[in-house]
Amino acid sequence: MKLTHLLDHLTRVRTFGPLDLDITGLTADSRAAGPGLIFAALRGKAADGHAFIPQALAQGASAILAETDVPEDFRGTWLTVKDSQAALAEAADALFRKPSDRLLVAGVTGTNGKTTTSFLLQHLIESAKGHCGLISTVKYVVGEGLEEAASHTTPDSITLQRLLRSMVEHQCVAVAMEVSSHALVQQRTHGIRFDAAIFTNLTQDHLDYHGSMENYYAAKALFAAHLVEQGGAKQPALVVNTDDAAGRRLARDYEGKLRVVTYGMNVHADFRATQMSATTKGTTFTLEARGRSFLVRMPLIGRFNVYNALGALGAVWAMDLNLRQAVKSLEDAPQVPGRMEVVSDNKPFKVFVDYAHTPDALDNALRTLRDLNPRRLITVFGCGGDRDRTKRARMGAVAEAGGNYTILTNDNPRGEAPEAIVAEIRQGMRGENCEVLLDRRAAIERAIALAGGGDIILIAGKGHEKGQMAHGVLTPFDDVQVARHTLRNWVLPERP
Repeated sequence: MKLTHLLDHLTRVRTFGPLDLDITGLTADSRAAGPGLIFAALRGKAADGHAFIPQALAQGASAILAETDVPEDFRGTWLTVKDSQAALAEAADALFRKPSDRLLVAGVTGTNGKTTTSFLLQHLIESAKGHCGLISTVKYVVGEGLEEAASHTTPDSITLQRLLRSMVEHQCVAVAMEVSSHALVQQRTHGIRFDAAIFTNLTQDHLDYHGSMENYYAAKALFAAHLVEQGGAKQPALVVNTDDAAGRRLARDYEGKLRVVTYGMNVHADFRATQMSATTKGTTFTLEARGRSFLVRMPLIGRFNVYNALGALGAVWAMDLNLRQAVKSLEDAPQVPGRMEVVSDNKPFKVFVDYAHTPDALDNALRTLRDLNPRRLITVFGCGGDRDRTKRARMGAVAEAGGNYTILTNDNPRGEAPEAIVAEIRQGMRGENCEVLLDRRAAIERAIALAGGGDIILIAGKGHEKGQMAHGVLTPFDDVQVARHTLRNWVLPERP
């Protein structure tokens, strides 16, 4: 693409130097810069890309995109913009020929439930319209049988637009995608045209990045502001969980500015669940939706999964898909990897692996399993290092209150001492019905050795993850595989 054409899609840009250039790509990594590429200097919390402009030029970058004015001695092409992150997203959208214009796009944001809701959306859309792409914490799907490992919940804007273009080229008609608060702050989704956005909830997480819950809410609310700004012939829908306090606030703030569709268990919700019943095999509930009533069956358990299903149903309805067909399609909804995933077969007890890594998510998981009336509920979990420390004691309190016995262990300690992390978790626990085994494999083996008939084990925190990060080294580790291997060698338990 000619740079002159690319510039037509950038907001308020000042140019210096030759513009009749052939642009073949974009990068924010100075090490990857080269001829034909624009290097975008992005300001981050850890580093400022403007400091790496000399390296990008040494690598042969054809142009520089920056928030600073061109240096006096510069010879080449320089593009000055107000916000490099937004400009890079606009450039990526243009370079990949605006792929979201060719897709039905549904995004999901919120602290908990993004992944499962995105998987459900993909399943419902595929059942109704054809191939649907997926951008999630677990994996990226760009076409039938075509998957990539996920690098981030929501990747950088260049990768994001590349994935969307690949979906178009592989005959996808839609995409369901997770949209993280980090991505919203960093403008990664800028330029994407959404048809529906789901807000699941807001609970404590990522305060190491956002600083406060108010800032965290403001980051999530950027999604709704983005929908207002994008315009278009059809107003996009904001699908909001109004059982959540932040959801109610968001619905109030954007009523009249967007098509707001509400869901929850409150009597005012547009999509309301009543009469829930759950077993280890799945959940049934009655859906009351704008004067219509449906019996919903799905092979997922938990009150939180009812919320995930409500959000997905509200979104597909807002995107003009057949609601009755969507309800029927939930009967064969997929198991989401590491999301309340059952890994025990033909044993007198159940083992679940779940990604719960926030106080609210852990509480929901334990409440769900408690509702199945286990003899005992044994919890294995830890907290990540170099992340929000204020949630550790709260998670300890939640685990103690929600279960009968807790085994504290490692969960990506990163640069912190595992013993220090566990000590902070223990500050929220008053009793002695717990033990510490920092070796996560040993902790899982211990929980299974303790289990007897009618017990339930919850292995929480890592879910689908395939590695354990400590001191810059990623060691292969998979909760599901470790649990399955241990179960094959299970013997009669001892008692705690």
